[in-house]
Amino acid sequence: KNKQTFPDGQVDHITCCKNLKSKALKHTLSGEWQRYRLDHKLKKYVLDTNKEPYTGVIVGVRADEEGSRSKERYFSPRDKENEWDVGNQPPEFWNQYKTNFAPGTHVRIHPLLDWTELNIWEYIDRENIPIISLYLNQGNGKRYRSLGCYPCTYPVESEAGTVKEIIEELKSGKFANIAERSGRAQDKEDGNGLETLRRDGYM
Repeated sequence: KNKQTFPDGQVDHITCCKNLKSKALKHTLSGEWQRYRLDHKLKKYVLDTNKEPYTGVIVGVRADEEGSRSKERYFSPRDKENEWDVGNQPPEFWNQYKTNFAPGTHVRIHPLLDWTELNIWEYIDRENIPIISLYLNQGNGKRYRSLGCYPCTYPVESEAGTVKEIIEELKSGKFANIAERSGRAQDKEDGNGLETLRRDGYM
């Protein structure tokens, strides 16, 4: 079987991400592939019978995560193929945003764009939001700062076992000046790997 994934196939990290994320996202947003939605009454995901393309998606990306995300806008248009023209983004000044787009335009909405990693953890702490254990040191001196696919995501060395300890690491500790996505392989592969992926529709 000719797998098109990394590391068990004959492809690199970028091609793997395109196959598993960008391509899948495009076909899901367009309605070509099956989509599921949360049925709040049944409290489970059910097959979405609506095959119309989604014209907007709310995304939790932040400008401080990685260089290409700092080029984003709060309201970021994509073409009909969900591709991103980074050089042709509408200007956004202070609290002035372009929200009127031509029919057929797909818009990514980024409400957390100006939040930092520290802002996120302080909000989690303040609101007592549950998190998964991968973000915490489980006694082996390692934890994850950013989660993605298994082959592309690596833990960082950290003793932080609580949200408050993570906040302290970010404020004045070892991660005060180290990028959150430093453990993500696809960000490093071709020098601007994430921008390459984002131009092609990656979140």
